[in-house]
Amino acid sequence: MNQQNSQINRRNFLRLTSLTGAGLVMGLGVKADGLSVIENLGTSTASFELSPLVMIDQTGLVTIFNTKPEIGQGTYQSIPALIAEELEVAMDKIVIKQTGGEKKYGPAQFVGGSSSVRTNYTNLRKVGAAAKEMLVKAASTTWNVPVSECYAENATIIHRPTGKKLGYGELAEAASKLEAPKNPTLKDAKDFKILGKSAPRPDIPMKVNGTAKFGIDASVPGMVYASIERCKVFGSKMVSFDATAAKKVKGVIAVETCERIHGIYKSEGVAVIAENYWAAVQGRKALIVKWDHQGNETFNSKDYEQSLREAAKKEGAVEHKQGDFDKAFAEAPTQLTAFYETPVVSHSPIEPMNCLASWQDGNKLEIWTSTQVPGSVMNDFSRIYGVKQEDLKLNVFFNGGGFGRRLYPDYIHEAVQLSKKVGKPVKSVWSREDDTQQGPFRPLTFSAMKGALDANGKAIAFQHKVISPTLDMKKDYDITKADGTMTEGISEQKYEIEHMKNLYVHHYVHVPLAAWRAVTSTTLAFSHECFLDEMAVAAKKDPMAFRLEMLTKESDTKQILNKLKEVSNWDKKLPAGWGRGVAQYEFFAGQAGFVIEVSKKGTGIKIEKVYAVIDLGTVVNPDNTRAQVEGAAVMALTAAIKGGITFDKGATVQSNFHNNPLVRINEMPKVEVHILANGGSKIKGVGEPGLPPFAPALCNAIFAATGKRIRRLPFDINKIA
Repeated sequence: MNQQNSQINRRNFLRLTSLTGAGLVMGLGVKADGLSVIENLGTSTASFELSPLVMIDQTGLVTIFNTKPEIGQGTYQSIPALIAEELEVAMDKIVIKQTGGEKKYGPAQFVGGSSSVRTNYTNLRKVGAAAKEMLVKAASTTWNVPVSECYAENATIIHRPTGKKLGYGELAEAASKLEAPKNPTLKDAKDFKILGKSAPRPDIPMKVNGTAKFGIDASVPGMVYASIERCKVFGSKMVSFDATAAKKVKGVIAVETCERIHGIYKSEGVAVIAENYWAAVQGRKALIVKWDHQGNETFNSKDYEQSLREAAKKEGAVEHKQGDFDKAFAEAPTQLTAFYETPVVSHSPIEPMNCLASWQDGNKLEIWTSTQVPGSVMNDFSRIYGVKQEDLKLNVFFNGGGFGRRLYPDYIHEAVQLSKKVGKPVKSVWSREDDTQQGPFRPLTFSAMKGALDANGKAIAFQHKVISPTLDMKKDYDITKADGTMTEGISEQKYEIEHMKNLYVHHYVHVPLAAWRAVTSTTLAFSHECFLDEMAVAAKKDPMAFRLEMLTKESDTKQILNKLKEVSNWDKKLPAGWGRGVAQYEFFAGQAGFVIEVSKKGTGIKIEKVYAVIDLGTVVNPDNTRAQVEGAAVMALTAAIKGGITFDKGATVQSNFHNNPLVRINEMPKVEVHILANGGSKIKGVGEPGLPPFAPALCNAIFAATGKRIRRLPFDINKIA
């Protein structure tokens, strides 16, 4: 994928792609012990385990390689920005190239868990800083002056006493022969020119004018199209198929089977392959397929939900324990219990699943697709299909949304298998119906809550029991152990409660599951923070004050809540019929909080104001951070008030956006975002933390306005009373 900044003209682009001259190539290598070191790669293209590289050719053209696929979260800017800041080169003066999982770019070529910046912030800055120091050294040698008299600015090395200048291109060859510094000096944050400053994202102009290439845009000469019929009843096996009518459709050239591989979930489908996508779809409609449902045709949401409620009666595996919860709860003057339910939801990225694959000479494979995990695709597909790494090429395009769905390469497997069978490049495209009905989905998750207060209304005991299937996708899950992914964050909250016992009850489901944006925190924050509100009400205390009383020690949680209290004017009296709610949640990806104000509107409510605070430690682009929090709020509101996914007769009931809708623009309130980036305890993620606390803040506000406690999502926002 040869993406470029919109400022780069065609001449420079061609010069880059045909580059053969000497230059400076820098990267972040990984030693055998796993420790990161700066490597000087010279002009060699030999394989190294690297993170993003910097390439400077003799013309002065600077290329920064982005190892983190762009799925809308802004890594096309944020990752190069970390390097460019220290390299002293402006963002509009670089070319950005997306890596494709190649070994030389390192093992961390994936996006997920809001990890891109928070796990690479320092190391990627070191890549830029090391390259800069080598360029400075090369200039000082050329001029025969002390290094201390030279400095970098605007892709140029300047000699301070005389004002002499040399461009990076003039120094690239000499710099490439120097030993790379292992611990280059990093800039002080006060000297940043890029990081922490709002700036336009370089991918946006391309996405607006249509020049950005997504996986679904991929095209190669001689390719054919595939549309795949998969059984709608999960867990079924194919018995036989009749392709007679399908093959009579003009343009259809073949009908083949393929296997969908999603962890332990493997199922066979029938692919109609045609000269164009229309013919492939029409041929698919003409197929006659006989399935053995193996008893799964009776599966439905109502019965499965009830089975979860029954499973909640089990003790479960201990996820975290402190103090003596059972004794404290039993002896407490005030005891509370509640049960919370969250639905199955789909990922529904605007770009449905697609992949173009081509086998060449029988043992070489090239793939064009949108994926969140290029590194895994390269490693796993090389092993599974017996292709040497050097004979496998992956072209990674912009992703039209991911939200966790493109962490799973089932759709890539199908295209690879079909290309092998027909001996042609095959482009497989999922329909919106395929995407909605086939999953994988965020799982149904229920929470059984217990809490206790002393005579003064202080929280003294707390229990969060999670009842859900697992994303681990193991055939035989050990029910004696808690799944940390499914109990995500429930024991990480900083509230100081002396007695706690959090539990996990595993409950299997045969439907394919997957991580959704913010993973399980999206379901658990709802029950956790709403139940804390229930405890505050029982204690006859203000919900904000109740939380702050449990935060006597300094923490990011305390800082977030105090900031929310300030920006929302929490103590200011609201108009009659209004209510205000608060929630925050901390988990592996980061931490954010919301205060939401609502008003009664007939039988429903209207969201009047939304205040968000996200704690980052440091921020790369404030504009992008605000956009990510706003987008997270949109997804959170959708999951809270729209129908979600249900099952009947073994299959998904919903099929497209008409019955699995997203929040529309006229339904979305303005979100006022405040960013805490004053150091904090650690660097945190941006893409996911804004999602978990939205629903509980909304439901807590609804209780404050109406007295109605919502414990089940989704709910009808127009029918509260």
